[in-house]
Amino acid sequence: MLILALGLAGGPPAPAPLARESFSTSELWIGTSSTRHRFVVEMADTPARRSQGLMFRESMPIDRGMLFDFGRIQDVAMWMRNTLIPLDMLFINADGTIHHIIVAAEPQTDTTRSSNGKVAAVLELNGHVSELLGISVGDTVYHAMFGNELVHPPGAAAGN
Repeated sequence: MLILALGLAGGPPAPAPLARESFSTSELWIGTSSTRHRFVVEMADTPARRSQGLMFRESMPIDRGMLFDFGRIQDVAMWMRNTLIPLDMLFINADGTIHHIIVAAEPQTDTTRSSNGKVAAVLELNGHVSELLGISVGDTVYHAMFGNELVHPPGAAAGN
């Protein structure tokens, strides 16, 4: 009789979907040799948020990104498991300078991408954005986590 009752009710209850972390957002600027570019970034600042990252996202606006704050300076290795879009990975020192860049990391792979040294953070942007905007190693990322936050900086690129 129990089997019949379950059949009528549509079977056993479906498992609950995995909880998705919500991310706070903030403004971030990148200063290159010629200008500054503005982004709105989601903060991956807890273990759960860092684990989730940009997985399962089918797109991201060109002026958006995700900033991974590790809370300490360390060697970092990132992968693209369950990430559906190619991403640039900007590995950032504690003072906001860009230490290393990986352009257009291939999506949906377990290949690790290394920081090539100790860093405080990683900024993920859409694939090839760093090339498009002329962002290079040695450029500066301005954000509150680096203690160098800018508000409406002079020399900012129009529309960015």
